[in-house]
Formats: sequence, C-alpha cells, structure tokens
Amino acid sequence: MRAEKSTRPNLRSAEASWASEMPEAPAPEIDSLAKAYRRWRSSPLGRITDRLEQALLIELAGAASGKMLLDVGCGDGALAIAFAGRGALVTGIDADPEMLALARARSIEHSAPMHLLLGRVEQLPFADGQFDIVLASALLCLVPDRRRAVAEMVRVLKPGGRLVIGELGALSLWSLIRRARGLFGAKRWRDAYFHTAAELRRIMADAGLQTPEIRGSIYYPPLAYAARLMAPIDQWLGGRMLFGAAFLVAAAVKPTLDR
Repeated sequence: MRAEKSTRPNLRSAEASWASEMPEAPAPEIDSLAKAYRRWRSSPLGRITDRLEQALLIELAGAASGKMLLDVGCGDGALAIAFAGRGALVTGIDADPEMLALARARSIEHSAPMHLLLGRVEQLPFADGQFDIVLASALLCLVPDRRRAVAEMVRVLKPGGRLVIGELGALSLWSLIRRARGLFGAKRWRDAYFHTAAELRRIMADAGLQTPEIRGSIYYPPLAYAARLMAPIDQWLGGRMLFGAAFLVAAAVKPTLDR
C-alpha cells in the first residue's frame, strides 16, 4: 500500500494489512480452520507465499514419480495434490476430519487420486518402512512432542527414503507478529513453536538421518505488495542465507540397512 502523493509505503496502512493478510486460526465456534485456509489461499499474499513454499518442498523432496509418498498433516490437500500431479502415489493423513473432507473434495476437483486417512503423527497407522518420501509442512510447530513425531515419520520411511520437513522459522518478522498474536489471545500462535535451522538440523540428526539439507523461503514481510516485489529473488536468497526466512525446509535421508 502507498500513501497518496507519496512513493513511500504508508506504515499505518501496512500495520492494518498485517492484521488482514496474515493467516489466522479462528476459534472453532466462530469459524473453521478449513474456511481460514480457503481465505488464505485466495488472498494475494497467500497465493504467492504458498507457491514459494510448495516449490521449495517439491525441490528438496526430489524425484517423486512412481514413489510412495506420505503427506503428514496434509490439511486441505494442496501439497498432496501437487505431488500427485507429479506422479507420486500419495497418502495423506490429518487429525482434522473437516480438513480431510476438504482435501477429498479438492483431490476430486483436480483429478488427483490419493488415499486419505484420519490420524495423528504421534501414532501413524502404517507399517515400518512403507514410504519412499515422507513430508510434513507446518506440522511440528503445533505438535507438543516433536521428537516422537519425527521418530514416527522416520519409522514409516523406507531405508534410503527421504524425510522433508517444512517449518515456521523463528528468526523472521512473521514469527514476531505471530508470537505477539499469541500473547494477545490467539491460541494457535500461543501454543506454536518456531524453529531455528540449528534446531531442525539437530532433530534430523538425533533421529539418525543422514546429510540434512536446510533451505529458507519467504524473506518478505507479511504484506502482499512486499511479496510481489520480493518473490522473484526469494529462491536466490534461500540459497544464500537462513536468517529472516519465515519458512524453513529440512530434508534428510534414512540410512540404508547394513548387509
């Protein structure tokens, strides 16, 4: 937003934009998380941000065609649909029945076949070593026992398979705003945990995974005009620095079995 007859951003308007454009999880009695997702994905800021985050997750997941892929905390199915479109054999799991219903509807709309299940990351209903790729986006930040969650994802991953975790970065303007919202009563952000790159690397290493790689994304403030301006250089920044990234993606490989 710009002030009238000025080339500099109007800071008061910017503050108002942060409140209206950043994703929020409303109370269940007022609204549903599914509706909040739809609003976010239909907003200019949401569309740009989702596109950049999804592109990084897809890149670090590697070749997915013909591979068994598990999307843990699949939400409304956006990421699962993207991988199904790339030929992956997708299974999605989520703890929210309403989100799963939305994911089913979207998978039909996009002609993206996938298997969707109700369940929690702390106790995945799958056999050991079932998937070639396991991914989770913005899930660990809302899980109390993060190490158990990662251990479960590693358990269902095949030896040589790839775990990809996308998380909310701790050292960004987005996290500061979300923490402030938590202090003022937004339960989702009050309970959320924001990760540093070092923490994600340590979680991966403690789970016995090899060669963790971490990249960043979303270096702009939570404003649509800033997203449009900086989106073209976001990938370039992500390859050179992690500080300031609102979204971090860590990828690592499960060791193969000794013969």
